[in-house]
Amino acid sequence: QVQLVESGGGLVQPGGSLRLSCAASGRIFSMYAMAWYRQAPGTQRELVARINQSGANTNYLASVKGRFTISRDNLKNTVYLQMNSLRPEDTAVYYCNMWLTDHWGQGTQVTVSS
Repeated sequence: QVQLVESGGGLVQPGGSLRLSCAASGRIFSMYAMAWYRQAPGTQRELVARINQSGANTNYLASVKGRFTISRDNLKNTVYLQMNSLRPEDTAVYYCNMWLTDHWGQGTQVTVSS
């Protein structure tokens, strides 16, 4: 049974930074690509960033490219999302996902507001 637990969300002013973490249980973490999604109220969940199993390849939503960085530590079974230059439109619940599986974290709220 895989469990994903996010942390690191919160309230930040525009232009600020946050780092989200997603810790995975189990021994299969390194076998899967990982992703971060987000969902704002009244919108569909959207893919923000994805990283392959080794961490060598990443993909980003166009609106976050250059501001967000996804990374992973396979020894710690953890994937990260470093978010810089945050904007009010980045406000959402952020979820981590084990790529192409039904394994999701519980979500962590990110609010960007002055």
